[in-house]
Amino acid sequence: TLQWETLGRHFVEYEQVAPFLIPEEQQRRLLDFLPLFLKAWEQSAGVIVFPNIQLLASEVSKLLTKEIKRNLNGKPAEEARLALEQLLQQKGEAGDGCLLLKSVYLLSQTDLRTMWNIIGSGLPAALMQCLYLFFTFPLKKTSDDGETSEDDTQTQEMLVKIMLNMYREEQGVEELLAADKLQSLIIATASLWDQCSHSWKVPTGRVLRTISKAQTKNSIVYLQAVDCIKIAIQNLFKLADTLPACDVCEAASIVLCFVKDSYPISSALLTEFENNEGYQLLLKIILRCEGLQQNEGDPYLDEILDMLTCLTTCGKTELKVSGNIVHPQLPHFDFEQTRSSGMTVKNLQAFQVLQSIFQKSNDQHLCGRILAAIDTIWAWDTVNFFLLEWTLQPINQFTDIIHFKPHPVQVQFFRLVESIVLDLSYVPHEILKKVQYLIKENVVPFCTLTALRCLLSMTKKDLLFSDIFRDSGLLGLLLALLRKQAKILRKSAGTHLPGLEEGTEKELNAVMLKMVAALTVGSVRNTVVLKDYGMVPYIKIFLDDECYRSATLSILEQLSVINYEEYMSIIIGALCSSTQGELHLKLDLLKSLLRILESPKSHSAFRTCSGFNGLLSLLSDMEGALQDPPSGLWTAVGQNCILELVFYTLQGITAALHLDPANSNFFQRHGLFEKMAEDLGSLGCFWTQGERQIPLSLEKTRTFAEFLDAAFCSSEPFPMWLKNCIWILNFLDHMVKGTLHLESYFKERKPEMGEVSRDDQEGPQAQEEYPVAFKRPGNKLPASAYRLWEMGDCTIVHPGAVCVMVRLLPKLYKEGHSQLSQEIQCAVVDHIQSLVKSEKSRQVMCGSDLLSTIITSCQDAFRNESHPLHLPLTRVFEKLASQAIEPDVLR
Repeated sequence: TLQWETLGRHFVEYEQVAPFLIPEEQQRRLLDFLPLFLKAWEQSAGVIVFPNIQLLASEVSKLLTKEIKRNLNGKPAEEARLALEQLLQQKGEAGDGCLLLKSVYLLSQTDLRTMWNIIGSGLPAALMQCLYLFFTFPLKKTSDDGETSEDDTQTQEMLVKIMLNMYREEQGVEELLAADKLQSLIIATASLWDQCSHSWKVPTGRVLRTISKAQTKNSIVYLQAVDCIKIAIQNLFKLADTLPACDVCEAASIVLCFVKDSYPISSALLTEFENNEGYQLLLKIILRCEGLQQNEGDPYLDEILDMLTCLTTCGKTELKVSGNIVHPQLPHFDFEQTRSSGMTVKNLQAFQVLQSIFQKSNDQHLCGRILAAIDTIWAWDTVNFFLLEWTLQPINQFTDIIHFKPHPVQVQFFRLVESIVLDLSYVPHEILKKVQYLIKENVVPFCTLTALRCLLSMTKKDLLFSDIFRDSGLLGLLLALLRKQAKILRKSAGTHLPGLEEGTEKELNAVMLKMVAALTVGSVRNTVVLKDYGMVPYIKIFLDDECYRSATLSILEQLSVINYEEYMSIIIGALCSSTQGELHLKLDLLKSLLRILESPKSHSAFRTCSGFNGLLSLLSDMEGALQDPPSGLWTAVGQNCILELVFYTLQGITAALHLDPANSNFFQRHGLFEKMAEDLGSLGCFWTQGERQIPLSLEKTRTFAEFLDAAFCSSEPFPMWLKNCIWILNFLDHMVKGTLHLESYFKERKPEMGEVSRDDQEGPQAQEEYPVAFKRPGNKLPASAYRLWEMGDCTIVHPGAVCVMVRLLPKLYKEGHSQLSQEIQCAVVDHIQSLVKSEKSRQVMCGSDLLSTIITSCQDAFRNESHPLHLPLTRVFEKLASQAIEPDVLR
C-alpha cells in the first residue's frame, strides 16, 4: 500500500508539471514512471490500488497509439510490419513499446471506466492496423540465422487480449471504424488465408468473432457500404476449389459470423449474403468436407452448420402453410392447439442447404450433423416439423435415399422418424407409406431392420397403429415374409445351411415376429387376419429358436383369445415333443401356459387337450435328474434349473385346478395325484432303495420352520438332496393351499439377440449360477416360504397334494444321513398334523383317502413302536379316524 501511495504522489507531480513540459520530456517522464508501476503491480499480486488509474490509462494508451502511428507512417507494408514487431516485442531489455504494451494490457483488465479511457485514446483503430499487417504479411527468413523469426508469444497474447477487451464494447467497435481496416481484414481472411501468417490465423479469428458479436448499426452500415460480404464471398468461391477443406471452413466461418450476429440489429448483411450466392458457397464448402476424419474439419465445420441452422429462423415474415392432415390421428393430437414459441422456421433457403447436403453426401459425420440439426429445429418449436414437411418435405424425401447412407445414419434417421410419433404425437401417414415400401423392397437388410424397429416402437405407443398397419398392408406383408422364412427353417431343421439365419437376417426375422406380436396384442381383428392367412402352423416353427420364442409365444397367446383349444394343443404338443435337454424351451412354454391359465375360460381347453397328462409327463421325463452327484445327460444341467422346471410344472397344474371343480374332479378321479407322487419320487433326491431304514431314537427334533432356517439361512452344511426335497415339499404345501401358481421364486431372464442361447450354454457351472431363491445373497428364503410352515390352521384347497406329501414321506431318507433323514421326516409329519387340526380340514382329508394313503405308505412306522414316526402318525390317524374311516382301512 505504501508503494502505491508513493506511486500516486509521483503521478500527481507528473500531472502538475506535464502541461509545462515539451512533448519529448513529457513522454520521457511517463516512460520512466511505467517500470515503477509494473514493479508495484508484480509485488502486489496483481492488485492495483491507484487513484488516478483512468488518467494513467488514457495517457499510456495515447502514447502507445502515437508510437504505433509513428512506426507506420509512410512506410511500405512489409517494412511497417517489421517496424511494429521491433517496437512491441521484447528483445533483450524491454523497450519503450513493450513497456507501453504491457501497461495497457494490465490496465485493460481493471474496470469498465478505465477501458472506456483506453478506447477513447484511438488505440482500437491503431491495433486493428497492427493486426492487419501481422496477419497479412508473414515474416520472411532472416539472413542472420537462417530461421524464421517467430512472433513473441507473450507479445501476441497481450495484443490479442487488449483487442478482445476493447472490441467487446460497442464503443470500441465504433472507434474501430475510423481506421477503415475492418473490412480490409475481413476480406483478407477470405482471400489470403493460404498466404497469411500461420501464427496469426487463430488470434485473428478470435478478434473478428468478438467484433462480430458487438456489431452496431453503424458497423453494419459501414460493412454494407464497402460491399464487404459480397467481396468476401467472391474471394471464398475462388479459395473453395484450391484450399484444404478445413482451411476454407475456418475462413468462411468468420464471414458467416458477421452475417448471423448482425441479423438481430439489421437484415442488411444477410440480404447481401443471399443475393451473392452465399448459400451456394456454403453448400460447396461443406460438401468438400466429405471424407474428412471426424476431428479434421471441426470445430469450424460444426460452427458453420450451427450458424446455418440458426439462419433458418432468420426471416421477416412467418411462413404461412395449410397442411392437409390425414386421418386417423392419435386422440390427443390437435394441430390447432399447437402453439408457436417464436423460434419458427422463416428462412427456407438456409434449410435447403442442410437438405441438399444430406441428399448429396453419404458421409457419416455430415449426414449425422444434418439430422441432429433437424432435431434441434424441431425442438425449438413443434410447429417447425409441419412448416418444413408441408413445404420442402425433408423427411419424406430422405426416406427414398436412406438405404444409401451409412448404418449409424440410418439408425439416427429412424429415431428421428420415431420421434414424430413419440414426441409430437402426430401420425405422418405419407412418411409411413414410404417406410413400409422400404421394408417391402428390402434392398439393404440392415436398413429394413432399423425401419421395422422404428415402426415397432410406434406400434407399442398406441393401439391405433394396429389398425393403421393392417389397413396399409404391412401386417399381410410381414405374414408373407414370415411364412417364407418358416418354410426355410423347416427345411433346414437339424442341419446348418451356410449363411442361413445369420446376423442381420436372423435379427430381421426376430423383429418381424415382434412386430406381428405387437400388432396382435389387444387386436382380435388382427389375430383373426393371422389365423385366416393360415399362419398358425408356420408361427409354431419359430418356437424352437430361443431368440424368436418370446415374440412367437406372444402371438400364440393372442391366438388363445379367439381359440383356447388351438393354443393349448400347440403348447401341450410342443411340451410333450421337446427333448430332455430342451429345459429352457419347456420353461418358456410353461410360463406362457401360466399366463393363459389366469383366465378361467382356458381351464376346460387345458383339460380336453390332455394338459394334465402332458405336464406330468414332463416330471416323468426327469427321472434321476436331481441325483447327487448327477449322472448322464443331467451332468451338463444345473440342478437349480431342473428344480425351476419342477416348480413351473407344479404351478401349471395348480393354476389349471384353481377354482375349477371340473378339473379338480378329473385330476382326483383319474388318480393323477398318485401319478404325481410317483414322478416326484423318481426325480433322484428321494430314497428309492428297497432296504428298510433303521429306526433311531431322536433326542431333539426341529420344526420344519427351524429346518428351513438351518438348511438355507445358516452356515450349517446341508446335502443337496435334502435341499431339493425341502423345496419340492415347499411347492406341494403351496399346492395344498391353492397358492402355488401365485408364487415367484425364480428370476426372469429374457434372452436378446446377440446373447448366447441358454440351451447352448455348456457345463454345469453356467447353470448353477442360474438365479434361484436360495441362491440370493445371504441365502435368505422369501418371507412367504416361512409363512408356509407356521403351525397355524389353514384352508386345504387341494387335499390330494397332502397325500402326495405322505407318499413321499418314507422316501425322505438317504443312507449315511439316517439322523438327519428321520429328523426331517418328523418335521413333515408334525406339519401334516397341523394341517388337520380343524374339523373342516379333517372332513376334506377323509374325503381324499388320506387315511388309506398313510396306512399303505407308512406301514413300517406303524408296525414298529420304537420308530420315531410311530407316535406322530398315530396321532394323525386318530384325528382322521375320529371323523370317518373306511372299513378296509380299519381292517
